Amino acid sequence: MEKTIDEKVQGNSLVLKPQPSNSKKLFIESYGCAMNFSDSEIVASILAKEGFNTTQNLEEADLVLVNTCSIREKAEQTVRKRLEKYNAVKRINPGMKVGVLGCMAERLKSKFLEEEKIVDLVVGPDAYKDLPNLINEVEAGRDAINVILSKEETYGDISPVRLQSNGVSAFVSITRGCDNMCTFCVVPFTRGRERSRDPQSIVEEVNDLAAKGYKEVTLLGQNVDSYLWYGGGMKKDFKDATEIQKATATNFASLLRLVAEAQPKMRFRFSTSNPQDMTLDVIEMMLQYRNICNYIHLPVQSGSNRILKAMNRLHTREEYFTLIDNIKEMIPDCGISHDIITGFPTETEEDHQDTISLLEYVKYNFGYMFTYSERPGTLAERKLEDDVPEEVKKRRLQEIVDLQQKHSKYRTKQYIGKTVEVLIEKESKKSAEQFSGRSEQNIVVVFPKENYKIGDFVLVKVNECTSATLIGEGIGLSNNN
Repeated sequence: MEKTIDEKVQGNSLVLKPQPSNSKKLFIESYGCAMNFSDSEIVASILAKEGFNTTQNLEEADLVLVNTCSIREKAEQTVRKRLEKYNAVKRINPGMKVGVLGCMAERLKSKFLEEEKIVDLVVGPDAYKDLPNLINEVEAGRDAINVILSKEETYGDISPVRLQSNGVSAFVSITRGCDNMCTFCVVPFTRGRERSRDPQSIVEEVNDLAAKGYKEVTLLGQNVDSYLWYGGGMKKDFKDATEIQKATATNFASLLRLVAEAQPKMRFRFSTSNPQDMTLDVIEMMLQYRNICNYIHLPVQSGSNRILKAMNRLHTREEYFTLIDNIKEMIPDCGISHDIITGFPTETEEDHQDTISLLEYVKYNFGYMFTYSERPGTLAERKLEDDVPEEVKKRRLQEIVDLQQKHSKYRTKQYIGKTVEVLIEKESKKSAEQFSGRSEQNIVVVFPKENYKIGDFVLVKVNECTSATLIGEGIGLSNNN
């Protein structure tokens, strides 16, 4: 189970309405996390002003860009295969230029450009505004690269086109970078130090989405709970801010209040949270505002204190349990999901059983589970031997997956006979007679179409379930429409 945007959209070429005045063709694909898909929308917005319309036909493209992920080895292998495909087409269409964006670009810049010579353009996550200059360099026959990590860039002044959207829900980026130096993670090296976006620009983007008919926004960041705006700059420099900056700073709980009050009819989600940074004022804000969904994605990574320390996770097992207890006490119906890595270096059977017992304690709604994959450049790769045999990793992962499926079924069963509010997102994959949407706990719900339409908030009575889906019937529109 990969922690990604919906698997079906991994690698999809993104398309927006063409502008008649634009004559060049852009083919852009995205892989990996929600931040990458959000970034592709920013890139398309910048390039639309430079004369590019998007296309789904690779062969006719003037510029091909792939937005990449370095989190797991599988993602890198997939992107490499795509680059081979692009270059095969390039031999037929030599005028076509190929570029790599995002996290993998930052990490493999020299390899791509100089050693393997498989791309013309390498652009890191903080350099998208430099794309017009870089494209000019490429057109002049020179390789172009900008992977400089910024201390300020948040793209708060770019209004992203919504390429991957269903017209109902959208992502709004609120932070960039990460200061949590987890030993397994490459993000701080590929996306830089953490900085937050001006809250006013976030509210303006939310208002713009509402005016365009969107009904749900997910506030996005590597670590949303550590959002902190004090006039600009990196979070680590907040200690040097003036007294007036500190007194007027906006934290994540305050940002939630701003967006919830700006659009009372719009649903809000947020991802990803970090256990050591999530504070009770965020939970209180969820409790206070009905339009902030009762759902938290709360990665734990391991149930073993020894492994958590080796991962440089800044929380213990006991602190995590206290946070879970507080959430459940304040919001009993809050949906909670997790990330877990199994087979981290030196993980013993006892450590694995600690993770199993943590799963038993929390009984998550669902989760994202992986075997450890050594990432070049991380502290774990430099300092720790990847010493857990692959067959042991796979066996432990299967035990975790099996237990999570049991807990997912336990959680969905609790909704049978109850009524949930569902935002209709699309037609059901399995039946043209049914709609599919999500409850505020982020559980997929399917029900007969009747006279409802995409974008409606519908009250659905749940009659049956699987481990991942609630099945029911609409009993009317909610007051949220």
